[in-house]
Amino acid sequence: MAKEAPARTGLTIGINHGHKQRVSRSKGHLSKRTAFVRDVVKEVAGLAPYERRVIELLRNSRDKRARKLAKKRLGTFGRAKRKVDELQRVIAEARRAGH
Repeated sequence: MAKEAPARTGLTIGINHGHKQRVSRSKGHLSKRTAFVRDVVKEVAGLAPYERRVIELLRNSRDKRARKLAKKRLGTFGRAKRKVDELQRVIAEARRAGH
């Protein structure tokens, strides 16, 4: 019976010699698989009703109102800004596909 090799973390050689990676550092990191699944779901399900409203506000150049609506739905202003940027990219892609 072969002897099992010890765990490869905490070795004294390599980039972070001796320092194990803490789970708390990598928690929340977006994996390729999760990103792919979310992308497929968004493609199949389409936009949420509030996202459609935000896009309508952006098309009517009501950016501040769009961010306020997104904030109300998402909770924080940072998330709202990220969502509005994402939806502006969606509008730009739709425009490119239309021409």
